[in-house]
Amino acid sequence: MKTVVLVSCSKKKLPRKAKAEDLYIGPLFKLSLRYAYSLNPAAIFVLSAKYGLVDLEQGLEPYDLTLNEMPANDVKSWAGSVLDQLSDRADLQRDRIVFLAGERYRKYLMPHISHPEVPLSGRGIGEQMSLLKERLQDE
Repeated sequence: MKTVVLVSCSKKKLPRKAKAEDLYIGPLFKLSLRYAYSLNPAAIFVLSAKYGLVDLEQGLEPYDLTLNEMPANDVKSWAGSVLDQLSDRADLQRDRIVFLAGERYRKYLMPHISHPEVPLSGRGIGEQMSLLKERLQDE
């Protein structure tokens, strides 16, 4: 069993093309990414509303799209594409998949994953950031 971490994109982005790791500049994304690295996973991917499952090194153009404003059927379709991409990179039945992503980004993915973890579940953004800072200090 390997660990794979999925971090949701952020609204705040650089105004130019950049690697996914650098494109998203929101404070929650940056903290989530630091925490993801602290888990020493086999892989970290970004869940992008526009591009689906994205490798951290992948170059992306900035965009203005979020799942939070999409109809449920569009989110389901997005999730289906992400599951196809993820199943090429992870074993959905055996691997530990850690979600550092909101409900809308994980809702239709989690039922297809045997070992999901959601360490930030049920917390507002401020609480999530506090928890991540606390866990990073403990590292």
